[in-house]
Amino acid sequence: MADLKLTDVAKAYGGVKVLSNINLDIRKGELIVFVGPSGCGKSTLLRMIAGLEKISGGTLEIGGELMNDVPPAQRGIAMVFQSYALYPHMTVRDNMAFALKIAGKSKAEIDTAVARAADILQLTPYLDRLPKALSGGQRQRVAIGRAIVRDPKVYLFDEPLSNLDAALRVATRIEIAQLKEQMPDSTMIYVTHDQVEAMTLASRIVVLAGGGISQVGTPMELYQKPQNEFVAQFIGSPAMNLLPGEIIGTGGMTRVRLDSGLEAVAAIPTRDGDMGLKVNLGVRPEDLRETEGDPLFTGTVDITEALGEVTLLYFEKDEAGRQMVAKLPGIRSGLRHSAVLLTAAPEALHLFHDGVSLLYR
Repeated sequence: MADLKLTDVAKAYGGVKVLSNINLDIRKGELIVFVGPSGCGKSTLLRMIAGLEKISGGTLEIGGELMNDVPPAQRGIAMVFQSYALYPHMTVRDNMAFALKIAGKSKAEIDTAVARAADILQLTPYLDRLPKALSGGQRQRVAIGRAIVRDPKVYLFDEPLSNLDAALRVATRIEIAQLKEQMPDSTMIYVTHDQVEAMTLASRIVVLAGGGISQVGTPMELYQKPQNEFVAQFIGSPAMNLLPGEIIGTGGMTRVRLDSGLEAVAAIPTRDGDMGLKVNLGVRPEDLRETEGDPLFTGTVDITEALGEVTLLYFEKDEAGRQMVAKLPGIRSGLRHSAVLLTAAPEALHLFHDGVSLLYR
C-alpha cells in the first residue's frame, strides 16, 4: 500500500477548465471520500488517478513515484466501477481470478488470492455460481473481490453502491466499512454523491466544488466547522439554514441583529472592526428547539414531515424565497399553520461573511 500525492493537478478539455489547483496528500491506510454536486469533477479526478483520463497539469505521485505518464495497468491501482461489469459466463471464482491469469500468476498464487478475498467478503459459498445466480449486493462484492486479489497499492471506488436499492445500499455500505477494518493498511479513494456513505465511511472527506477543493477534513470537522457556506449547506440533511443579519456586538461572544429584527448570540469570537459587518447566521435544523423566551426565528409552519424519531418543520418562505427548516425530536402533531418560536445554543451557531466562516479568516 502507498501514499498518494496530488500537486497543482488540473484538467481541461480544450479551453474548458474542469479542475484546477488540486492539492491533496492521501496517507497510507486512509479511506478518502470525494463528494460534491453533479458535474463538480469527482469522477474525473478519480479517473485521472487511475490513468483513464490524462492529467492536463500538475503531478500525481503514488508511493513517491511520478505517475503522470504511467499506463493504468502499471500504476498499482484497482478500480471498482458503478456497474459490476462481471463476465456472465464465468463463475465467481473465475471472475475474481481472471486478472491474475492474464498477469501470468501460478495456479497456487491465484487459488490463495481468490480464497483470501472470498473469505474477507463472505463469498466462499458462492465461488462456483454464475453472476446471474447472485443478488445485486453479492455481485458488487465479487467486483470488489476482483480488486482485492490484485493486492493493489490504491483501491478506487466510483459510486459502487448507486445501482443498488436502498436496503442493499445500507448492507453493502456496512460491508465496505468492515472490509476497511480488515484491511487497515489499504489506501482507498471512494467517490459518492451520498452524504451518508461519505460521513460513515471516510477517514477524511474531500468536498469538490467550482472546479477545485472547497474543504478537506474528517466528517465531524466538516459538519461542526465548515469553512464556507457551500460546505455548510452541502454537508448535513436538511441543509443548514442561513439567516442574514449584522454584527452589533463583538468579543468572545458575537451579537447579531437579524434582518427579521430578532437577535442572536453566537459563540464565535470577533474583533472591534467587525462591528456592523454584514453576515449570514448559520444554524442546522437539528440544532433548533422550541422556546418561550427570546427566539432567533419565528414563523408559520407550512409543511410538516413526521418521520417518527423526528419531525421536520418547513416554514413559509420569506420575501427573498428562503425557507427555514427545523428538525425537532419526536412526534410533533398539529403544528401545521401554527406560529412557532425557535432558538439554538450559541455554540451551535455559525457566522459567514462573503461566504466564508469567520472562524477561518
